[in-house]
Amino acid sequence: MQETAVIVVGAGPSGLATAASLNLLSIPNIVLEREDCFAPLWQKKSYDRLHLHLPKEACELAHMPMPASYPKYPSRIQFVQYLTDYVSRFGIRPAYNRLVESASFDEVSEKWKVKVRVVNGGSDEFEEYSGRFLVVASGETSDAFVPEVEGLSSFQGEVLHSTQYKCGKEYAGKNVLVVGSGNSGMEIALDLANYGSKTSIVFRSPDLMMQVHILSKEIMQVAMFLATYLLPFNMVEYLTVLLSKLVYGDLTKYGISRHEEGPFTVKAKYGKYPIIDLGTFKKIKSGEIQVLPELTSIRGSEAVFKNGKSHPFDVIIFATGFKRSTNKWLKDDELLDDNGFAKLEPPNNWKGKRGLYCAGLAGRGLGGARTDAKKIADDITTLL
Repeated sequence: MQETAVIVVGAGPSGLATAASLNLLSIPNIVLEREDCFAPLWQKKSYDRLHLHLPKEACELAHMPMPASYPKYPSRIQFVQYLTDYVSRFGIRPAYNRLVESASFDEVSEKWKVKVRVVNGGSDEFEEYSGRFLVVASGETSDAFVPEVEGLSSFQGEVLHSTQYKCGKEYAGKNVLVVGSGNSGMEIALDLANYGSKTSIVFRSPDLMMQVHILSKEIMQVAMFLATYLLPFNMVEYLTVLLSKLVYGDLTKYGISRHEEGPFTVKAKYGKYPIIDLGTFKKIKSGEIQVLPELTSIRGSEAVFKNGKSHPFDVIIFATGFKRSTNKWLKDDELLDDNGFAKLEPPNNWKGKRGLYCAGLAGRGLGGARTDAKKIADDITTLL
């Protein structure tokens, strides 16, 4: 049994920010990471052309700004280098290849007991950790999700999740279907089209037309600027939608419809981010990217859609997001919901009972993780 003050589960940006904040206050902690590196989503499971979709100032972790030499929207490689420097600066040393099997609060010792399986080399070795505090920082994007599609196992081409996609170059000239119309799906479709793939994109929706909000980086900057000057939320959202309509016009002719609720309301209520358009919509308008309705089944090399039509494809890429497995190992039903998100709304999302905390699980991105990490460390300080 290894003893420490704080056990942090996850070495993604949220876990790193929490560990850094704890280290600055000289609070003993250990970070458990199931992969063999920190920030595995960024280091191993992101496509090559990925850049931050928000300005770097909104994505900085606690206590360390990004370099002034970085562009406004850093690349994946630049962000990974920033995280590497961050880990070095704050002396963060995660324990890698540690898959948490269970975490429960022991009423007798009044400490959290965490059991992990060492997954390096396929062994069944187990370890146990004990700490007064437990921080769940396993991330909103922890487990790749592929929906069940009738006949998918019989598909004659290649099937992959967006976490396995790197670059469109290897798919040049192929018929590729992207399932999922979030930011990853839209950018992957753009990358494929840029490399000469015959690209189609489909949405997972009960309706024949996907309901989204499409914003440019410039529109997002305007919205953030207006919000900083404390304009009413409804006014900021109204102006944001108005700008989107002026820039993108009527979306319905392309098989897309705007959500009836505003982009930030949709994000808050349903966890669905607005699409930050990087050029995909232009290719949809030109016909280089085809928009298709809901995928219903697979027949050999053909995909069948809700409108009754079918099309042949060589490759299907599922950009269908992630699930969280926290409910499988965390023996607590008060802090997180069944989907692994914080039950409470900000600013009270980060703290549970009996020394339990969560960081970066309130749907507020890297900026939210930064805030959570600072609050958690400060709160623990008052309890030691």
